[in-house]
Parts: sequence; structure tokens; C-alpha cells
Amino acid sequence: MSNQMPNLLLFNKPFNVLCQFTDEPEFKDQRQTLADYINQPGFYAAGRLDRDSEGLLLLTNDGKLQQQIANPKTKQPKTYLVQVEGEVTKEAIKQLAQGVQLKDGLTRPAKARKVSEPKWLWERNPPVRERKNIPTNWIELTITEGKNRQVRRMTAAVGFPTLRLIRIQIGKWKLGNLGLGESSLLENQSI
Repeated sequence: MSNQMPNLLLFNKPFNVLCQFTDEPEFKDQRQTLADYINQPGFYAAGRLDRDSEGLLLLTNDGKLQQQIANPKTKQPKTYLVQVEGEVTKEAIKQLAQGVQLKDGLTRPAKARKVSEPKWLWERNPPVRERKNIPTNWIELTITEGKNRQVRRMTAAVGFPTLRLIRIQIGKWKLGNLGLGESSLLENQSI
């Protein structure tokens, strides 16, 4: 790795894809992994995105860059579009922005705002469950830490369970118009 340029692969991870190249032996050929989409030897994920989340995942061929991106100490901001159940209130947005008390402590202040459903958004397979009497709303949320399932726990803590979670930006790198399951190689990258 040391003689190579630090390259970065931006990947639009579909729902239900594991953020690893191999699965546990007991699930062999039952679940999709990064290997089903990416054929770039020497690239490894810089951070994680849960199997039930979608959107931007960064992979790199450089261990130092991988550590800089994934390390919570560098506080790379991560921006998500979150579809939640219910009619989001101004108070909930204010709570998300100030920080939310979770079982493992208070989250750092975040950037939070209610947004419209993106026009460019792809259909999820399988679709998000719908309830005729309960509306859904979208929130754009930017956090600078990465507690386990943090965004989902934050929205639930303020009374709005997450139905769909899509990461659209990590630091300076954006999902942009990258299609679902597609990747884009960027050469000679740094934080």
C-alpha cells in the first residue's frame, strides 16, 4: 500500500448490502456484500454503513487515509437524509441540533433541518412500510461522531422513528449523482 497513491472509491451502497467483502460462513451466498458490487483489489471501507442504511460509503487503498476518515477524533461530518414516521416538530429539530441524551451519553450538537423528499431519490427495494394514517417526513441531519446506529437512536429519542436512512456526504465527499450500486474512483485524495 505504501507505494500507491491514496485513492478513494465513492460507492452508493444499496439497502441490505453488508459493508464488508465476505459474509459469515453460515450466511454464505444468502446476503449481498461489497464483493457483489466492487472489484477493486486492495480497497477497504473507511468507516461503516449499517446493512439497513443506504448511500455514500468510502473505500480506500491507503491505510492512513482510511484511519483519518474513520477515526472519530477527526470528526468528519456525516450528512444523512432521514425519512421518519410522523409530522416532525420544530422542537424535535431543535433537540436534534442541541444534542440528544442516549443510553451511552449525550450526542454532540448536530445540524438538523426538515426537508422535502428528494426528487432524485431512487426506489428502495423492498419499499418502506406505509401506514395510511401516519405521515412521514424527511430530515437532513449532519453529525460529527459515530455512535452505533446513532442517527436512528437520535430520531427515536425525539419521538420520530427512522424508516429510511441515506448518507449523502462524508467530509468533503458527496454522493452527488452516483447511481444506486455504482462507484466512482477519485485519485490522490487526502482529508
